[in-house]
Amino acid sequence: MTHPFYVYGSYGFAAIMILAVIAWTWVDGRLRRRELAALEASGIRRRSQRTPEGETK
Repeated sequence: MTHPFYVYGSYGFAAIMILAVIAWTWVDGRLRRRELAALEASGIRRRSQRTPEGETK
């Protein structure tokens, strides 16, 4: 075993972990958007969303 093996191995491991976190964040974001769309389709609205004029709660 040589010293460069550990250095390049560490860089490789760090790169794999960074890519895994990016992929996980991307997949989770898609799932959350899909979940929000399903909730909005079922009639559940966000509190921050204003109701259209003339519509009562």
